[in-house]
Amino acid sequence: MAVNGASSSGLIVSFGEMLIDFVPTVSGVSLAEAPGFLKAPGGAPANVAIAVTRLGGKSAFVGKLGDDEFGHMLAGILKTNGVKAEGINFDKGARTALAFVTLRADGEREFMFYRNPSADMLLTPAELNLDLIRSAKVFHYGSISLIVEPCRAAHMKAMEVAKEAGALLSYDPNLRLPLWPSAEEAKKQIKSIWDSADVIKVSDVELEFLTGSNKIDDESAMSLWHPNLKLLLVTLGEKGCNYYTKKFHGTVGGFHVKTVDTTGAGDSFVGALLTKIVDDQTILEDEARLKEVLRFSCACGAITTTKKGAIPALPTASEALTLLKGGA
Repeated sequence: MAVNGASSSGLIVSFGEMLIDFVPTVSGVSLAEAPGFLKAPGGAPANVAIAVTRLGGKSAFVGKLGDDEFGHMLAGILKTNGVKAEGINFDKGARTALAFVTLRADGEREFMFYRNPSADMLLTPAELNLDLIRSAKVFHYGSISLIVEPCRAAHMKAMEVAKEAGALLSYDPNLRLPLWPSAEEAKKQIKSIWDSADVIKVSDVELEFLTGSNKIDDESAMSLWHPNLKLLLVTLGEKGCNYYTKKFHGTVGGFHVKTVDTTGAGDSFVGALLTKIVDDQTILEDEARLKEVLRFSCACGAITTTKKGAIPALPTASEALTLLKGGA
């Protein structure tokens, strides 16, 4: 869809953190061994917002940044990418969050965070742009915003307002254990808002964490089902994803690409899914159409792994279609 033709599409509002990832200039080394770092804008909810606009959809980001050079740089990146920015607040007393992310030799990541506290953690319910949240057709969020107050209260309020206004609630826990006081607390808080979501996406690693089982199977996934859920997705990296609805379940295969960096792949997948269903939620009840959408989403996720960093690697619709047709 051309960007100028996207004005009729519903708004996807993404809530949570945006930060700067510092990625070593050399892959496969520890943070201590890295000779230098490249700064890459990141934060899962912000990645999703940009993934949506790259694909021709409409999105907004709600969150808090530091009133510093990095914060204004990040707000600028959102605006440059066509993301509505009237839900962004700036904190004069706290810095924009930073994360040092090292890519191991296998392309997986290790994190070290600088948040004590960072601006995103200090978003208050009173600072929320409620009109923007009420205008969302889809409201998307993670779990990092649940870790501390006042951001947790802001998260709960935003979710409640979006749901009251009739938005579809989309949840990607995006587990980052080093940020939580303990694994038990992470599990408890991630599950605390579980039953509110209409669409939930977990990775295979998150499925194991939340169920305590090392099996990535239907029984394990369905133990996370709740009665109001419309779609549960378990992403399997390059193997694609498993999907579950009230009436059917199955698997969509992935794409084999030359993986450089897995950062942002899940966010790209989610952004693609939400862009495709925001104007037609009946797709969630039609297995053939849903599979088609998930195949497209998997293609978007795969393309994102072929470049370093999340936002620079998020694909356009034409790039995804090329991969779907076997041209990449």
